[in-house]
Amino acid sequence: MQFERLDWQQRLQHLTMMISFMICSMTGVPIKFSHAPWTHKIVALYGGFDNMFYFHLFGAALMLSTSLYHLIYLPITAAMGTFTLEMIPGPRDVTNIADNIKYFTGSRKKPANFDKYSYIEKFDYLAVFWGMMAIGLTGLMMWFPDVSAKYVPRYIVDIARVAHSDEAVLAIIVIFIWHFYNVHMNPKFFPASNHWINGILPTHELKEEHPAQYAKLLEKLKYETPSVYETLIAQDREEAGEHFTGREDR
Repeated sequence: MQFERLDWQQRLQHLTMMISFMICSMTGVPIKFSHAPWTHKIVALYGGFDNMFYFHLFGAALMLSTSLYHLIYLPITAAMGTFTLEMIPGPRDVTNIADNIKYFTGSRKKPANFDKYSYIEKFDYLAVFWGMMAIGLTGLMMWFPDVSAKYVPRYIVDIARVAHSDEAVLAIIVIFIWHFYNVHMNPKFFPASNHWINGILPTHELKEEHPAQYAKLLEKLKYETPSVYETLIAQDREEAGEHFTGREDR
């Protein structure tokens, strides 16, 4: 059995953000380190600096458009009654972090009981908001320097240039180490978890990675669709070889 984790709009937003980030990274790094000898070879692949810069601006426009799309998407989901605050960190995340530290140090047998979103996923999501404010605002200041100069001193634009590139390097490090490990290089998901493509999370992955959400789902199915509930309970008993109640493991 499978469950929807991401709707088509969320998957589309993730895809366009991923594409725009890749474009900006591949074109932004040579700009950041333009003094290094190896960047000349990369610039040549684009047919010159101007072409590479236009690619960078295209990636930036796509990234800003995706961010705007998401900001419009949020109130629409609120109006449709599907908006959720589950991505906002709360006290449970503090407990989950403590439980995971215990698990990693061997003093707890199982990982933390994550709900629909773990603190790792919340960090990934909220980091994009901070990153877009830092990179997006400074990028626009450099993209339209004449407009910026009407409202801020020249040295502010210079500061924006440094902040833009440094924040971008930080984002690249976080994405290619932190995020890529969690969703790609982790042995449990290698080479990748497919739910960012099809939006579907298999039952076994839901139980393993989000046990608290699975327990809530069982409780809901128990009254709404008893047949599905009984099927899942039977599968759990068969896998565990013992009676399964659907309650979280404490």
